[in-house]
Amino acid sequence: MVALGSLGGIVLAGVVAHGAWQARKAGPKRAAEPAGRPEQREPVLGDLDSLAGTRADGAAGDGPMLGSRERRIGKRVTQRLDALVDSIAPLTVESPISGELVIAHLPASRRAGGKPFLIEGLNSETGEWEAPTVGQRYGDFQAGVLLANRTGAMNEIEYSEFVQKVQGFADAIGAMPDFPDMLEAVASARELDNFASQHDAQLAVHLQSRGAAWSVGYIQQNGARHGFVAGVVPGRLVLPADEEGAPPVLTLTFDSQAALADDPNIAAVRDVTLSFDVPQTDPAGDPFAAWQKSAHGLAADMDAALVDDNGQPLGEASFAAIRQELARLYEQLGARDLPAGSPAARRLFN
Repeated sequence: MVALGSLGGIVLAGVVAHGAWQARKAGPKRAAEPAGRPEQREPVLGDLDSLAGTRADGAAGDGPMLGSRERRIGKRVTQRLDALVDSIAPLTVESPISGELVIAHLPASRRAGGKPFLIEGLNSETGEWEAPTVGQRYGDFQAGVLLANRTGAMNEIEYSEFVQKVQGFADAIGAMPDFPDMLEAVASARELDNFASQHDAQLAVHLQSRGAAWSVGYIQQNGARHGFVAGVVPGRLVLPADEEGAPPVLTLTFDSQAALADDPNIAAVRDVTLSFDVPQTDPAGDPFAAWQKSAHGLAADMDAALVDDNGQPLGEASFAAIRQELARLYEQLGARDLPAGSPAARRLFN
């Protein structure tokens, strides 16, 4: 009886083990070893010491991981007023003012509704327009509100809020503002918004599992092999740009609820989206090539099909046609002096 009982225990253990193995086999694909989230993370504005501050239509294979490339040191993306995308009001002062005094009286919020605005000072020593800085003196000022962004064109209410906040700042430092006519500013905003709405694009391709679903850890591990790092939003991996502070070259997104699961090996995902924001991304780095190469590399590694938003397969002919359309869009943006990846374009298409 003892021997029989032991044998029964062995058989039972075997059944339990077999059941566990079958459950694991039937579950989503897991990372080769516990990976958790990739150690590198998406750069954010708060990571940069001197940084001042989506209307969406619509890789790295065998070489070194793009995400590990050293970003260009010293070249940072800073926000500057630009008459192409801002309505600008000059503010005249009788004599230079210290940066400390200016900063003390800057509006607490530099937003007018859904539109950000900037205040710049003309540095008395360097002769350059810049965000007011401690230890400097400024002989003139200018304030500008963004005419349009992906929330739409600036309206009369937003412009009035901009005027009110800048007037308060001007009164505090003894400056005389000269605001553009509201009707003209709003008309310019609508014209720019119309152009932007016709020239905004985000290229996206879906990777759909051909077989077993993927675990979050599996997606993260495969993304890391191609240079992607964890984004600041759950369910988002990014391929960082070389330029410090610039938007990512590519994003890889999946179900945020799955990304928030306690165990990254349990939640099942069958579809991820690989995309890049055309106006936000500098074409000098050929983001299209990185997008196409990453799509093919990830599809091969994860046993996925490449499809469009309608579930139709994307082959080489499709990618070639997209590249041709992209070239035309780049040309049209350049003709407007808003080339993709430029500071003004990044502010407009944001």
